[in-house]
Amino acid sequence: MNNNNFLTKLSQNLLDILNDEEYYDVTIEVGGDPYIKIFRAHMVILHYRSNCLRRILSTNKKKHDGTLVHIKLPNILPKIFQIILRYIYGGKISSEEYDTSDIIKILVAGSELGLQELITYLQSFLVENKANWMEQNFDLIYKTSFENDSFLELQKFCTDLTSKEPVKIFKSPNFSSISEKLLVSLIQSDILQMNEIQIWEDVLGWGLAQNPELPSDPTNFSKEDFNALKNSLQHCVPHIRFYNLTSKEFSDKVLPYKKILPKDPVSNQKINIDSNIITIQHTELISKWIDRLENSDEIKNTYNFKLLLRGTRDGFATKKFYEICDNQSRTVTIIKVKHSEEIFGGYNPIEWKSDGSYATTKDSFIFSFKNRDDLQNYILSRVENEGHATYNNYGFGPSFGIDLVLYGYGGKCCKVAYEKKIRESTKLSGLFSVEEYEIFQIIE
Repeated sequence: MNNNNFLTKLSQNLLDILNDEEYYDVTIEVGGDPYIKIFRAHMVILHYRSNCLRRILSTNKKKHDGTLVHIKLPNILPKIFQIILRYIYGGKISSEEYDTSDIIKILVAGSELGLQELITYLQSFLVENKANWMEQNFDLIYKTSFENDSFLELQKFCTDLTSKEPVKIFKSPNFSSISEKLLVSLIQSDILQMNEIQIWEDVLGWGLAQNPELPSDPTNFSKEDFNALKNSLQHCVPHIRFYNLTSKEFSDKVLPYKKILPKDPVSNQKINIDSNIITIQHTELISKWIDRLENSDEIKNTYNFKLLLRGTRDGFATKKFYEICDNQSRTVTIIKVKHSEEIFGGYNPIEWKSDGSYATTKDSFIFSFKNRDDLQNYILSRVENEGHATYNNYGFGPSFGIDLVLYGYGGKCCKVAYEKKIRESTKLSGLFSVEEYEIFQIIE
């Protein structure tokens, strides 16, 4: 006899126990008004099958007067719990029998109950069999996967799709329901294989879908209508590359909505940036610092940031830095700290040299952003000891004195030649690890 026959019989016997109305010793109240259902179960099985239920039962010991233990699970739908309870007893679940949306609910409930085996199985089932459905309902999958640390396989699915095939999300019939945060991350992608006009039209359509009460024709918009649309798109518009549109596209498709745009969206975006770390908004701020302007001042010079070196593309070896950047002036170094959203950087107006010397300038500065998504929370530190503005040591990468030094995958911050320390480090050494770094040349 095949051993699987024994397991099948055992599974059926346990399901029979679940359905038996005589020997249960615990009741489970599932759901919330008006959808509440009471289930009968057995403490010993729940104890050994679910970490969560084991903890609950340990604080709800059966009383000696014969009163049943009663558990409440208000966050789980009765229909979903019934499926999970049969899995707990019988050790089986037929994924093909359920709608994919119900499988997501089973997965979330399984996580709440600590059923790791079920979590692993359902994630694999979804990725292998329901990828198309998940692409069509991406926002739900994205939210679900990143709200729970247990859903690593779904998180990988989401990360792969957004980084490798983001256009699929734009083409999804449920595109208008995705979150603003996800939309912004998509339109920032460098690999989005779509015409800029199509991106603009899709983003605009998303914004209009958030405001279904607006007229279909923008010529009929009131001031309040434009303000409503502007509020919906305020975090998206800065990432549309209007300078990539033809004059006709801009005139026909963008100008009718000019009241939701910056005063001059094209010239404001002439500062283009090929970066994995910073955005156009960072370059605008750095450009003002180069020109010694206040943040509230209008930009005086429109600079292009030409990428010279990227660590993950060209390598982190110090010799590669000097090979590419020797004799290059007016450079900005950007460093992304590993396992953090911190950014460090520095501006060197003079040439780098691999000759072991200190270089003199009064115009260099270093800076940091505690979180690259928060442009208000930064430290700007200009050089004080002009004779030690930069350090051309062949053993190091870009070095601003010894206040900000990069070497391979590591770096160090301190305060010697510059007016402020740009990082409040808990380590006396001021050391940090580097995830990525880029060097740009400033071109007018």
